[in-house]
Amino acid sequence: MDIEALRSFLAFVETGSFTRVAKQSFRSQSAISMQMKKLEDELNTQLFTKDGRMLVLTEDGQRLAAHATHDEALLELKNKLPQQTIHLGCPDDYAESVLPHIVALLRQEYPHISLQITCAPSVRLKNLLDSNRLDLAIVTRSPTSQEGYFLQTDEGIWVGSPAHDIVNLKPLPIVLFQRDCKFHDAAIEGFIKRNHHYQLISCCSSATANKGLVRKGLAISAMARCSMPSDLIELSAPHLPSLPVVDIVLSLPSKPHLLLTPESINRIIDRYKSEQFTTEKC
Repeated sequence: MDIEALRSFLAFVETGSFTRVAKQSFRSQSAISMQMKKLEDELNTQLFTKDGRMLVLTEDGQRLAAHATHDEALLELKNKLPQQTIHLGCPDDYAESVLPHIVALLRQEYPHISLQITCAPSVRLKNLLDSNRLDLAIVTRSPTSQEGYFLQTDEGIWVGSPAHDIVNLKPLPIVLFQRDCKFHDAAIEGFIKRNHHYQLISCCSSATANKGLVRKGLAISAMARCSMPSDLIELSAPHLPSLPVVDIVLSLPSKPHLLLTPESINRIIDRYKSEQFTTEKC
């Protein structure tokens, strides 16, 4: 690789203009353009693309710019593995607890992957898996089911704000996930069986929204123990219905992604368990 061409490329990254590079290097703009064309030819990739009237870096151009030395750039671009995308799904209530660990393990197993992440309830994620629109999903299942690759057991709990004592209000204000959440029906049916007057303030697919309402003291909520933030507290009262125990698993579609072999998934599962990201640790 031409070191001078690489330096001109890095000067473009810094200035954003071939004209400025030409002025700095006391060369003509056409000479700089020829250097960049030779660099692209040598690496067999496109480094620049048009964005309106502006010239910007392609993904490979950004990758080259991330390396400051000739050897690193050459190794990255001449011997790179093609980047592959994995479409991963996760329920929103596990986006801050389970998801980061799974993403870290996927990146450890496949350093060159790019992830597209969809947050949705488990029921919807399973439908997306069935239609092969997801490559992998973190979902919940009944403890009696054999679906997916087991990660850990979790349970539903009632949570509230330590600054707002509203658990004994009548009617009791509650916020829940949408009806396809396992905790939703259990909560509603439990209150009905206990003949306890409640007011459903909102149904939402966003864990962040539910937690925000609870922090404000507007309601209490049912959520997974693993997802309870440190600034909320677990509630216990005779009129609060018990919530189900669930398993958290990794599930694949009928036509798995070529990278996601049973061997690689088992390695990820083993690492997850060895790092002791269990219900008690979350």
